[in-house]
Amino acid sequence: MSDSLKTIKERLLLIQEENDPYLELLRQDSRVGVQKLLSQWEKRLAKEAAQVAKYQEMMVFEQAFYEQGHRFIAGIDEVGRGPLAGPVVACAVILSPDHPIYGLDDSKKLSTKRRGELFTQIQENALGIGIGVVEPSEIDRVNIYQASRQAMLLAVEELPFPPSALLLDAMTIDSPLPQEKIIKGDARSVSIAAASIVAKELRDSLMKEYHEQYPHYGFDKNAGYGTKVHLEGLEKYGPCDIHRRTFAPVAAVIK
Repeated sequence: MSDSLKTIKERLLLIQEENDPYLELLRQDSRVGVQKLLSQWEKRLAKEAAQVAKYQEMMVFEQAFYEQGHRFIAGIDEVGRGPLAGPVVACAVILSPDHPIYGLDDSKKLSTKRRGELFTQIQENALGIGIGVVEPSEIDRVNIYQASRQAMLLAVEELPFPPSALLLDAMTIDSPLPQEKIIKGDARSVSIAAASIVAKELRDSLMKEYHEQYPHYGFDKNAGYGTKVHLEGLEKYGPCDIHRRTFAPVAAVIK
């Protein structure tokens, strides 16, 4: 084997099969650098195989609807039930069965970098994305549970075309469409996982914008959750326009 390490690295990027003859040549190469590249390739292939297997496992709910004749299945999730400030944001995503997005998972389990990468892939490959936003004043009026349901229904209505069935994370909405609620759905359904990622990215971005307007509460870092910085800001400055006044820590500082 006379190939340079650079050439080997480039060739390995193109190999997807373990029985490729080039791999046997590399295994016989005594150079430490070659064996390191080979080990990296094997780990990458194993990781990709695991992602494919997990994706197929998380397709079980979508597959059941496909087998019933449904073509456009929307996964729906919301973000922002627990914060003391800001809206609740829901997303509905219709994934393409022809363009799998490997690595989808509950947004809370993903690193910021990985979530951003998947957010871009969802935007590029999903058949449809709808967003629903319910503001703090409405949350105070109807309670956070009902506000979350409202946001989910809005997200479905904002899709570019009507879905034929819905998959939701642990709740149902007022829709005549066939729907299934799945406990921990954002970790068990690819469509709901995609929705959780988009909702999380959009809400975090929105809270960073609010931080520019209301800089005393650390919204750019805590997304409205009750961190120490946030609670100290509440105590010193009182609530701002996007605080949820019915939530206990906020209600406690209202004079």
